[in-house]
Amino acid sequence: MNKFRILVILSLAALITAACENKPAVEKVRQLPAKEPAYGDIIVHGDIGDASNLIPLLASDKPSHDIAGLVYNGLIKYDKDMTIVGDLAESWSVSPNGLVITFKLRRGVKWHDGYPFTAADVLYTYQVTIDPQTPTAYAGDFLKVKKAEVLNDYTFRVTYDKPFAPALISWGTSILPKHLLADKDITKSPLSRHPIGTGPYIFKEWVAGQKIVLVANPAYFEGQPYIGGYITRIIPDMATMFLEVRAQGIDYSDLSPLQYTRQTQNNLFKNNFDKYRFLGFKYTYLGYNLKNQLFADKRVRQALSYAINKDEIISGVLLGLGKPATGPYKPGTWAYNGNVKIYNYNPHKARELLKEAGWQNVNSDGILEKDGKLFVFEIVTNQGNETRQKCAEIIQRQLAEVGIKVKIRILEWAAFVNDFITKRRFDAVIMGWTIPSDPDAYDVWHSSKTAPEELNFISYKNLEADEMLERGRSTFNQRERKKYYDRFQEILAEEQPYTFLYVPDELIIINNRFRGIEPAPIGLDYNFIKWYVPKDEQKFVMVK
Repeated sequence: MNKFRILVILSLAALITAACENKPAVEKVRQLPAKEPAYGDIIVHGDIGDASNLIPLLASDKPSHDIAGLVYNGLIKYDKDMTIVGDLAESWSVSPNGLVITFKLRRGVKWHDGYPFTAADVLYTYQVTIDPQTPTAYAGDFLKVKKAEVLNDYTFRVTYDKPFAPALISWGTSILPKHLLADKDITKSPLSRHPIGTGPYIFKEWVAGQKIVLVANPAYFEGQPYIGGYITRIIPDMATMFLEVRAQGIDYSDLSPLQYTRQTQNNLFKNNFDKYRFLGFKYTYLGYNLKNQLFADKRVRQALSYAINKDEIISGVLLGLGKPATGPYKPGTWAYNGNVKIYNYNPHKARELLKEAGWQNVNSDGILEKDGKLFVFEIVTNQGNETRQKCAEIIQRQLAEVGIKVKIRILEWAAFVNDFITKRRFDAVIMGWTIPSDPDAYDVWHSSKTAPEELNFISYKNLEADEMLERGRSTFNQRERKKYYDRFQEILAEEQPYTFLYVPDELIIINNRFRGIEPAPIGLDYNFIKWYVPKDEQKFVMVK
């Protein structure tokens, strides 16, 4: 067994150990009888945000990627235990030095329009991703490739000039159809509104701001999904969403902590729904626009972190269903550094740091001032996320206690992303990131990733942090990688470009007519094509 494979296995073992501690807990009041799987019915999923672009290469928002994940496939994916397995690739081999990966692709796979899938599609996806004209946040991983080549219709090979730790999992990216996109401007493609993939569900309809409709792919290479249709209803308010869940107009939804702990304890919910809870692979943060001079001094950012009481947010807003965040990694995973500088609530320390940075209460009006400018800024966050809105209100009150005036603006999701985040028109933002299984955080934090469509939208730049990110992705040795990521977290903890707020518990409710759901370390959706509704319990029919 070569060194590369040993290191991959060790990395996966660490991942699996951490993940097993995170297996979702399920609350079931009544055990429904086992019944035979059957084809049919429709699942209605509720989401507070609409998609922005259904070509995943061009989208950075979760609603878009949730839909794309059902329409497209990558070459590889994670299974329920977070082990890398084949998807469009039936197998692969890695050279002894880890620099060459050769993928053997599945035969007989077809795009939703009937055109055959081949290695040419994989090469096109690579080429369009690294094209400087493509406005994507995801080029970085593919720019590490020295050479990509089609050996035959069902063999694809990539060569790297130096070790790149996320190399294999980077090919989990959605593969795009060359025959529909080649030699065209991808930003103007109709696929952004009407995607055509190889995945388990075929796109049917998108009514902006209302719903996205998918139908089961009868020719899917892993077998036709049991559930015949998937509808996402866009409801920008969680209270309204909850009313729809209660009326059983929505089958599958996130819950707020209050809804999870109190409002779903009656017989209606106990008899008709199952609830799931597990520490999420995500974190919520207050991010500062570092092009705004208010936040240029790290002492100011440190003061803001000292002035924010995370424990109050977790107990008061999350009702205890979460943990404090100290950086961009999930507690319990191998890359997490539990020894970084901690900003426990300390308003006295916050005032001292602000004074050191030149901020004083000149007019005795309670608002700090420097060079004739009041310390006033605006927090923006998205509509429909009650938890984030409550966080903003608590932070507004806590910062007022140290002499900072905060305004709050709540924005509809598309406007929030397209008009404020992408265009950098914000002072500070409350937002969240999904934590990927591999700790490579290059796309979010590296100083080269600050262009309009990229993910470092707070414009964070630190040369040592850049170096740690570069080194962390340039070795297969997990011990070495951890050393670099530990230092990276120490730098972020010192500089506080974000005030890392919390890692929330995932709180999910699903109508219990859906069977086949098997909670696993990776979560719930990994086996969605195997979910089913017994024939005598089916409610809906997908109309063509």
